[in-house]
Amino acid sequence: MASSGSDEPPATEPEIPGAECSIYEEVMWLDKTEQNQRLAVEELIKTEASYVHNIQLCVSDIRAHLQQKQLPDLDLEGLFSNIDDILHVSRCFLKRLEAAVSHTEQLNQISAVFQEFKEKLESVYKVYCASYEQALLLVESYRKDPRLQQEILDTLNTMVPYTGASDLSFFLVMPVQRVTKYALLLQKILENTSPSDGAYPALQSATNAMLEVSANINEYKRRKEVAFKYNKAEQLTLRERFARLNTHSIAKKTMRLSRLLMHEAGIVPKVRTEDKEYDDLEDKFQCLASGVTMLKENMASYLNNLAVKYTCTVMPRVRNPQGISQQCLWILVPQRRRLNQVVYQPLCSLTDALRGPHQLIKKRLDKLLDYEEIQERKSETGSVTYDEEAAMNTYLAINALLMSELPRFNQVAMQLLGQILHSLVALQRELAKQVLEETTRELLPHSHLPLPTFWKMVEDTLCQSGTQVHAFCQKFETIMPSPSLSPAEERRVLSLVSKHSPDKLYQVISNISGSKDLDLTLQRGQIVALLHGMDTKGNTNRWLVDAGGPRGYVPAGKLQPYHPVQSQKHGTFYPLSLLFTEGFLSVSSCPVQVVAGFSFAARSPQEVSLQVGQLVAVLEPHDKKGSKDWSLVEVNGQRGYVPSSYLVMVPPWEPLGWSLPAWSPPTQQT
Repeated sequence: MASSGSDEPPATEPEIPGAECSIYEEVMWLDKTEQNQRLAVEELIKTEASYVHNIQLCVSDIRAHLQQKQLPDLDLEGLFSNIDDILHVSRCFLKRLEAAVSHTEQLNQISAVFQEFKEKLESVYKVYCASYEQALLLVESYRKDPRLQQEILDTLNTMVPYTGASDLSFFLVMPVQRVTKYALLLQKILENTSPSDGAYPALQSATNAMLEVSANINEYKRRKEVAFKYNKAEQLTLRERFARLNTHSIAKKTMRLSRLLMHEAGIVPKVRTEDKEYDDLEDKFQCLASGVTMLKENMASYLNNLAVKYTCTVMPRVRNPQGISQQCLWILVPQRRRLNQVVYQPLCSLTDALRGPHQLIKKRLDKLLDYEEIQERKSETGSVTYDEEAAMNTYLAINALLMSELPRFNQVAMQLLGQILHSLVALQRELAKQVLEETTRELLPHSHLPLPTFWKMVEDTLCQSGTQVHAFCQKFETIMPSPSLSPAEERRVLSLVSKHSPDKLYQVISNISGSKDLDLTLQRGQIVALLHGMDTKGNTNRWLVDAGGPRGYVPAGKLQPYHPVQSQKHGTFYPLSLLFTEGFLSVSSCPVQVVAGFSFAARSPQEVSLQVGQLVAVLEPHDKKGSKDWSLVEVNGQRGYVPSSYLVMVPPWEPLGWSLPAWSPPTQQT
């Protein structure tokens, strides 16, 4: 039993089967992951470089070659959209990616580059993607035109024969595919990155950013499609609009109108609170649209007036080839052409551009009414149908599109309007300068003289003209021919003489236009009788006169006493009242006769009718009561009373139809 003290080998830990294999596999997995990560990064860089190269070919080779062909039916802007902006952003993006790869922390740097270019990529690609469908429609229409299709194929075979492209869609789809691939490439890098890696959160954030860019582009594209749909609907003809009417559309329009009226009347409150930001944008747009429309109408009228002026100057130019109208013609023709090119045509284009947003704003109001109606129904029932949900989303899409696009549109439209106004002002200044130069040369031939000499000539001319005007005024004031009177004026003056004393007669020395109540309007040379030398307020510069019928006020400064000299051809006339004035018969050196100055129709058996100029025998210069207003006369063997004021005395040789001389009162003889 001595064997108990013998030595035994030391005990060892049992080996774990497959331990070395698992460690080896882990190392191999890490090596493979790093390799895949490196390959994913290389794929990102290489595909971006290839993409930029293809876009460069599309811009500098394909589009440039098509531009040189100058095909009028080929819409290059509609085909390639904003591909220049995409090329510029992609070049900068590739340059930053290549710099990030050479950095020690390349994953963090790549993530930072994507974050940096997120907004730039979204802004350029959303515009391109939104117009991509229209570009495909253009490509499809060109395929149906053999001539255009052959021109496009010739360009592709000449510039990029190695691509094997059969039409432009081969290149046009590249930007659409590239922007959606960024998130996939980053996701591939992320999958080959350990979650414990410090760059993992940055890569994850960059991947989410690119996914957000894709989602935003899709939403923007959807909004554009909605806008295009409703803009296209507004361009339908009247017949097409009637064809689209049905029970559903009529009910929907009726509901909108009813709700709008209830809103305006305050019966139903709005579900949504007013959006002040949108209201400000719409007010600015409406103000801009109103200004553009008004300016366009005024410019159309202005151009039309220039055309009329041009037409009017043609005939004088033929009659007077050396006249100033020929020079005006040469000024107006280019002015009208330039105004049309740089002012009116841009205004027409701006008006067309305003039409789309205007229709979208109108459609937003309709969809807002639908939205509020559905919101009310949803609050009552707790659910909405699929169509109602689509209608709500349509309103939200239109509203979001206007909120994002209308500020930029207003800004660009305002800038364009400012440039148009600047061009208009510049052209008008140039026109004024040309007209001034032309009129100076034609109308001021002495403008080349030195200033002192010119002013001396002007002073001499004005002094000479002043002397002539002064002499003319003096002659005009001293010489006032006595106007010949018509028979009606003669009778009116005879009536004034019979009613008023001769010293009350005045003659109007200049035309009088009544501007106040009770003022008279009289012509130069008329005879009036003074009734009162002031008005009711005591103003002695305003006289009350009798104009032989109407009575009123006239300025005293426009009257002068009526003192004419007896005519050599005609005798002096006297009113009937002087016939029985004491001393008259002793004064008058010639026999007189009484005639009817006015016609008179008898109204009773005691009266007798008179005709103008008819000889009258005065039996008594008063009636039975002694009133001198009536006289007893005999006419053609008939006796009766007539108004005394209707009778006048004239010399027996005085004919009717005489030219009234100025009144000269009889002098008392002793």
